[in-house]
Amino acid sequence: MNCLKFIYSTHAVKRMLEKDISTVEIETTIRFGETIQDYFDDKPFPSKLILKFVNERPIHIVVAQNIETQECIIITCYEPDILIWNDDFKTKK
Repeated sequence: MNCLKFIYSTHAVKRMLEKDISTVEIETTIRFGETIQDYFDDKPFPSKLILKFVNERPIHIVVAQNIETQECIIITCYEPDILIWNDDFKTKK
């Protein structure tokens, strides 16, 4: 995903603080992670769920992109729960 600017929602910032997820981890996940789900119907922009292991820690980011401005809006972020996700963290149990 090519982002010229990152915009963090209030919800995402709250989750970052709660889960100790840095902007570096988020931006690395967005730039180099794997899209595991597309949400084409999200408004005002389609979004996607991206997975990346950063320092062996799985990180999920939900991000939308304004294609015209190449701004990426971080909607939420979290470390996926092994009780909910399979070992690959790509599919739910």
